Amino acid sequence: MAPSGAPIRAKLEVLQPTGSFKVRGAMSLLRGIEVPRDGVVAASGGNHGLAIAWAARRLGHPATIVVPATSPPEKIEPIRASGARLTVVDGFYAAAAQEADRLVATGERVLAHPYDQREVVAGQGTATAELLEDGGLDTVLVACGGGGLLAGALAAAGPDVRVVAVETTGTAALHAALTAGERVEVQVGGVAASALGAPRLGALAWAARERLAGSLVVEDDEVVRAQRRLWSAARVVAEPGGATALAALTSGAYVPGPDERVGVLVCGANTDPGSVVG
Repeated sequence: MAPSGAPIRAKLEVLQPTGSFKVRGAMSLLRGIEVPRDGVVAASGGNHGLAIAWAARRLGHPATIVVPATSPPEKIEPIRASGARLTVVDGFYAAAAQEADRLVATGERVLAHPYDQREVVAGQGTATAELLEDGGLDTVLVACGGGGLLAGALAAAGPDVRVVAVETTGTAALHAALTAGERVEVQVGGVAASALGAPRLGALAWAARERLAGSLVVEDDEVVRAQRRLWSAARVVAEPGGATALAALTSGAYVPGPDERVGVLVCGANTDPGSVVG
């Protein structure tokens, strides 16, 4: 329930085999392109890398995943255990992306971008399409980092459903771009950085911005409260990025109208459960 008492419909992408919606885009990409001899390379804060590792193993492709050392062990260790080659670099996502580009240039490999490839966005859009299958929703709240999930949601929602993006203060690439009138680089940090910490909004999300119904920014402590609300109300563990869209409701940043029907994408679970339950 939202603070207003209005019911909400939650899409629990935390139940995906890799703990986030990213597996949708990973399978869509690797099934839709020709993967060369040396396989696929992905830079990631964790969720995209784990999804690519999972999909590549099932489709028989080598995978190299580059993650920043700032990613939590709950995201790094499953990649290590997946059988993919893992490279850890200092810094945040931007440093991992630079290393991934270098690796692609040195072999017969293809890059799996986490949010700015059409095949990836098409896969991510299936989450919103499934949320809307039963009808009856007016608005969907979507967390935004680089914008792959957002771009997919905008494509899936069509003209009759409003899509509102939600970011944290430390990962507000969309908000900065809308303010500047162009995509700009931002400094990333805070509780959701490993999931939403893209330094610049993706081109595909930016191209779809006119279809966006709203852009909201929430504080880190509001995200933590949303995580704990999910646990206390539904016994669902969500990472900070996964609970960011819900935080717009629980914090009051988004207040539904009297008859408005709202859906929320709860998009990731890869965190220490003790940080939520405690």
